[in-house]
Order: sequence, then structure tokens, then C-alpha cells
Amino acid sequence: MSSQLNVDTIVDKAGSGGTNVKIGNTSVTVSEGGSATTNTVQGLAKLFAHSNQSSNAIEYGFNTSSYTDSATGNYILNVTSAFTSKVNLVSTANSQPQSTSNHCINHMSEGSSTSSGMKFTTIENSSAKDQPFNHNTVHGDLA
Repeated sequence: MSSQLNVDTIVDKAGSGGTNVKIGNTSVTVSEGGSATTNTVQGLAKLFAHSNQSSNAIEYGFNTSSYTDSATGNYILNVTSAFTSKVNLVSTANSQPQSTSNHCINHMSEGSSTSSGMKFTTIENSSAKDQPFNHNTVHGDLA
């Protein structure tokens, strides 16, 4: 027999308003149409960051502890909670180029990354170059 829970607010046992909702690693989300499911935990981004290579700072982010400028056009996002491996990660990265007429590429350097530090390289017009704003998202399994 299936059941349905309809609530407006979930709070902790003390009723203080703080909430910790835990879901299992095998929890699934049903699509809008109801015909497909996906693993909820696998679908979540495990790291995101908006960083500035000019000031060497993370402007805002999730699961990022610090920013390291490793060379011109290269930076490392040090993570708060390590990934299980650097091999099975999927990253999305983009940058705002210094000039609007230039083409800019931002990618994760897997060979130089570790499970606790993601190394990215920004290239503008075929040369490594620091960019004012970088945006990164990483998906994978946390340790």
C-alpha cells in the first residue's frame, strides 16, 4: 500500500525550525511526466564556485574551502569534502574573457587534479590567461 505525505514545513524534533532532511543514496526522483526516474543523490552538483582570478578569491561557492592561483591561467579549487576519485568526475566550467571580442575556454585539468583539489585552466585566444570571473560545477561521488 502506498502513502502520501503532504506538509508545508518540516522542522526538527525540538520544533526550533532547524531542518536536516536526509535521503538515502538509492533515493529516486520521479520525472514530471511520471514515466522516468533518476537517482537523486547522483544528480546533485557536489561543487560549484564563482571565482575571480584577478583577486584570487572565491566570490561564492559550495564545497570549496579555498582558491589557489597556480600559474597564469591556472587555478585550483580546494574542496571541503573530498571526492572518492579524480577519475570519475564531470565538470562544467566557463569564464568571462578579458575582452568581449575574444574566445575563452575553461576546462578541468584531470591529470593535475586530486580528489581534494580541482585544477582548472583558462585559455583565451590560444594562450593561458587569467580571467576576471570563472564559473565551475563538478559532479561525482564524495568520499
